[in-house]
Amino acid sequence: MRRVFSIFLGTLLIGFSLILLPVKSWAYPFWAQENYENPREATGKLVCANCHLAKMTTQVEVPQSVAADSVFKAAVKIPYKPGTQEIGADGSSVPLQVGAVVMLPDGFKLAPQDRWSEEIKEETKGVYFTQYSEEKDNIIVVGPLPGDKNKEIVFPILSPNPATDKNIHFGKYSIHVGGNRGRGQVYPTGEKSNNSAFTSTSSGTITSIKEEENGAKNIVIQAEDGTTTNESIPVGPSLLVKEGDSVEQGSALTNDPNVGGFGQLDAEVVLQSPARVFGLIAFFIGVALTQILLVLKKKQVEKVQAAEGI
Repeated sequence: MRRVFSIFLGTLLIGFSLILLPVKSWAYPFWAQENYENPREATGKLVCANCHLAKMTTQVEVPQSVAADSVFKAAVKIPYKPGTQEIGADGSSVPLQVGAVVMLPDGFKLAPQDRWSEEIKEETKGVYFTQYSEEKDNIIVVGPLPGDKNKEIVFPILSPNPATDKNIHFGKYSIHVGGNRGRGQVYPTGEKSNNSAFTSTSSGTITSIKEEENGAKNIVIQAEDGTTTNESIPVGPSLLVKEGDSVEQGSALTNDPNVGGFGQLDAEVVLQSPARVFGLIAFFIGVALTQILLVLKKKQVEKVQAAEGI
């Protein structure tokens, strides 16, 4: 009896913690964090594209150069048509959600909140930032978030200081960005989600279509030699076929319910040395003074020539 009570109490506490306490994202970022140590493969592809097969545009705005130990913004834009809804895991229509990942160079990281400006605080209201892992504080993940309010996600970034970190040098660095809207078409196990189009694995005639209690459908296809194949269609996609139809291997059985997509791109930022800026300013001042002196010298020569009647 005591053991049963302990299990019940533990389950109750877990339930309350999931509702009341902040937890890791249970959607697309979670799968990548659990299965990949580094979200960027050797080919340059972000691993999010392994599950989110559809492609859509993602944009990013970063400053051309930043000073050492300064806070700057990386704005990731995830555009899509307003009012778009997607198929949820239970087959119902739900508002489209978005997420983003920003891979910063070593030394760059999410700026601490005590260094956020009032403008940044306003732009990041309601956004929860997480590190990709405890070891990689230079990879920041956001999402899932309501897409209609977060088509642009601002990441407050803190640049490193080469004066205190000898492994950091002034120069140009690459930033890798990924932006996603909607659920994936494939689970990490390789199975299709209900946010995907389903096709026939064999040729033949559809002899029956049965709907199960959870809304899923079972399609039986009989080949010419009498063998049958069962196709299981989860709740969500709409059928394009009916009993008696002839289908070929690879032909569509359902529509494609996906309305989202993933996109990635690279950006560059220069960690600027103050000495180089001061040197450039000094160079410009020197050029300006040289030009002024040349003009004055020319005027002086002209006066001398006029006085001598040359």
